[in-house]
Amino acid sequence: MGGGPPPYPAPGSTVEDGGGPERPFRIVAVTSCPTGIAHTYMAAESLENAGRAAGVDLVVETQGSAGFTRLDPAVIAAADGVILAHDVAVREKGRFAGKPTVDTGVKAAINRPGELIGEVRDKAARGEVTSASPGATPVERGGESGEGYGTKLRKWLMSGVSYMVPFVAAGGLLIALGFAIGGYEINKAPSVMDHFVWTQADSWAALLFQIGGVAFAFLVPVLAGYIAYGMADRPGLVPGFVGGSIALTINAGFLGGLAAGLISGAVVLAIQRVPIPKSLRGIMPVVVIPLISAAVVGFLMFVVIGKPIASAQSGMTDWLNGLSGANAVLLGALLGLMMCFDLGGPVNKVAYTFATAGIAVASPSDSAMKIMAAVMAAGMVPPLAMALATTVRGRLFNAAERENGKAAWVLGASFISEGAIPFAAADPLRVIPSSMVGGAVTGALSMAFGATLRAPHGGIFVVPLIGNPLLYLVAVAAGVCVSTALVIVLKGLRKTAPGTAAQGPGGGADPSSPTPGAKQAVAA
Repeated sequence: MGGGPPPYPAPGSTVEDGGGPERPFRIVAVTSCPTGIAHTYMAAESLENAGRAAGVDLVVETQGSAGFTRLDPAVIAAADGVILAHDVAVREKGRFAGKPTVDTGVKAAINRPGELIGEVRDKAARGEVTSASPGATPVERGGESGEGYGTKLRKWLMSGVSYMVPFVAAGGLLIALGFAIGGYEINKAPSVMDHFVWTQADSWAALLFQIGGVAFAFLVPVLAGYIAYGMADRPGLVPGFVGGSIALTINAGFLGGLAAGLISGAVVLAIQRVPIPKSLRGIMPVVVIPLISAAVVGFLMFVVIGKPIASAQSGMTDWLNGLSGANAVLLGALLGLMMCFDLGGPVNKVAYTFATAGIAVASPSDSAMKIMAAVMAAGMVPPLAMALATTVRGRLFNAAERENGKAAWVLGASFISEGAIPFAAADPLRVIPSSMVGGAVTGALSMAFGATLRAPHGGIFVVPLIGNPLLYLVAVAAGVCVSTALVIVLKGLRKTAPGTAAQGPGGGADPSSPTPGAKQAVAA
């Protein structure tokens, strides 16, 4: 099966190649997270470190936001087992069919890589393999058959968000730069097609603003299209993009995009279950499925559910615009807690997506910009706090964590919350609560100070684009100090000796803790 020499070895053993010298157990792995940035590469390095410690030959394919380099088919064929650590659908999953496979979330590969290696070796010893199907079915793209509907739904939504985020970053930063250069009236500038003067800063500002506006116009269609793609593979793209565009047309906004994506995927899956004569199967993916699914989704969005969703979107916008005083502070604290709860995981992404949806228009409301500012500020707190803690109380951390702390300065300043993951993985009961408290403080203070932000990313590098920048930095500093103090106090109270902070799930030193090299790769 796939080149792995039967019988499969027992855990802890090596494999013999045709009576020759023993060789290490071979594993191929895939890591993939919603944004395709931090968790993807941290999980890869964690697995590689654990593989070296266990004497296993382990090769990882990182399916990140910059694309992915496919594993050599010969390497896959020779593998004795497969680890799929992902929060979005694995691309070209059928390549790994017929192998002992462990399928799990990406954070499991960061937190307990040794256990995953042990699981795949156990499966190989028992001869458990996946079905040798030629390729992944639509259901396999969205979730394994044994997963609950909630898990599948999360993966579908994260698929849409993962493709949407680059548009958010590019469009938001371009719009923010346009405002920074040309002032807040730049949104009233004529089209640069009609008026562009090479020597005028206002013309360049208008150009940046208008390019950013075009990028932002793709957000809802891309979100809807790739939610449907996560559910139904490529046939879901056409109705998904059509439904997302209709959501913009009827002012259903972000909520309309979510609904359009889910409906599109469901419609395509329903069509694919209808028995079709063999003579028509060739035209199904090219003509029949796009035609019928786009028509059905368009009808539902325009006539049936579009207006209620548009009303809900309008009501949410009015509610946000009406927030003030204590209500705004409480919302900031809640968003801060969410941003620091799982450090780039699904809860963090919900808060971030909620914030970016508010500014994904040419003229966002003041409340939406305050929410964006609070979310980014809170997301910077965990890595900065861990970096500060390793600086002022280095004896509470081992050598690897002190090195990770140096990289965390840059990651935190760049608004990459995942910079705190090595610390949270080693000591979650102290690091995560400390981070959440500091994040809540920062989020609440940012809202109370009325700081605003038009850019969806950038950390301290977009401070010139922030309203009330000095108070904004005060809010970030306050949260960092609170989290640092809490984690130092909690670590100081533990009974273990200093220098043993990095512990794996079993209590021993975790050789798979991500190293500074992973952080530097993420920062790049």
